[in-house]
Amino acid sequence: MPRILMILMSILWMTACSSIPERVADDSPAPPAAPIVTPATTASPLPEPSATPPVATLPPATAPTPAPTSPAVAVDPTMFSYALEQVADGFSRPTHITHAGDGSGRLFVVEQTGRIWVLRNGVKVSTPFLDIREQVGSRGNEQGLLSVAFHPQFAGNGRFFVNYTNTNGDTVVAEYRADPGSDQADPTSARELLRIDQPAANHNGGLLLFGNDGYLYIGTGDGGGAGDPLDAGQRLDTLLGKLLRIDIDNGQPYAIPADNPFVNTAAALPEIWAYGLRNPWRFTFDPVTNLIFIADVGQNEQEEVNVASAATGGLNYGWRLMEGDQCYRPASCDPTGLVLPVAVYPHDSASGGCSVTGGEVYRGVQQPALHGVYFYADYCTGNLWALWANGETWQHALIARLPIQTTSFGLDEQGEVYLLDRAGGVYRLVMSRS
Repeated sequence: MPRILMILMSILWMTACSSIPERVADDSPAPPAAPIVTPATTASPLPEPSATPPVATLPPATAPTPAPTSPAVAVDPTMFSYALEQVADGFSRPTHITHAGDGSGRLFVVEQTGRIWVLRNGVKVSTPFLDIREQVGSRGNEQGLLSVAFHPQFAGNGRFFVNYTNTNGDTVVAEYRADPGSDQADPTSARELLRIDQPAANHNGGLLLFGNDGYLYIGTGDGGGAGDPLDAGQRLDTLLGKLLRIDIDNGQPYAIPADNPFVNTAAALPEIWAYGLRNPWRFTFDPVTNLIFIADVGQNEQEEVNVASAATGGLNYGWRLMEGDQCYRPASCDPTGLVLPVAVYPHDSASGGCSVTGGEVYRGVQQPALHGVYFYADYCTGNLWALWANGETWQHALIARLPIQTTSFGLDEQGEVYLLDRAGGVYRLVMSRS
């Protein structure tokens, strides 16, 4: 019988905050002072580092917080009760969970140390789907194997992609292959697509996700250190602090989509789709509204969730000008044209936390009335929030406290929501009317 952990807002308070995703305090070691221009293994020439790194000189894209583009949620999510049903246990520092979209019903659980496991009907297959521990460096809390993304036609071509930090601490995006339907991939099929120099061990982002447009999106952090000392978030000559977008079906090792926003911008890297991010610890696309939801880990005071049109490139999410909805550096700033968060919560508060874990938009079969609700959590406190459309505005509320350290959310093929616990458990989010 599955073990049910009923979660009520009046119970268990979690205080641990020591591992992925890490909150970085102001006294964290800073990365090297020299500007870092991150090389990609692409045919496009990259600019050389300069003493004064180029900053985005284009005016920020005018992209106010979008109004919901689908009908409001049918019922108030706060009128539901939420529970965790344990599906599996015994994983080592899990960082990501997803499905392959191949109709098999399998779930794939990523371990930080470098292995991916298959779950079939809640049972862990005895042999890893992929084991690349020799290539993966996971000494830092935020390093390691961080995600896997399956090609939209994986059922036919067997292609999938991983994001990890190597033994030097640098980010690697690589392609692997598996016979469709097989529970073991070919570890010798590796093809490196992209490598990004990392000046520090933290703020690696690390999520790979295919968008509704079929392109591969890559979330990257600002390179670590307190306050983004390289100003990577606002620079266009580095892949750090960005959302990248590449075409893995063309080019060698990939092509740049023609409508990427900085393709024709001097000194800008063409892979960049959006910028101004600190450490996007999970983003997701809603296939119904074509909105992107990005949870960005804060510096000292606020955690944030951003929502924008997934079809609009060149958006600036504000870091390090802004932390959440407040000016960060300089202390007085003009947020005009920036994408401001639709939800923020404070640090050091019972209703807040210290490190946001981005979630998923619910489109499952269990509770159709909750379609369109975005669920997300705080890693340190266990707080679980709902974000939803309320007429022409966004509304969010604390709906439960979870007795786990949520490292990641994921979906199964039916659209049901799963959560990972740092301690090794896999849970399904169960929703019922109060």
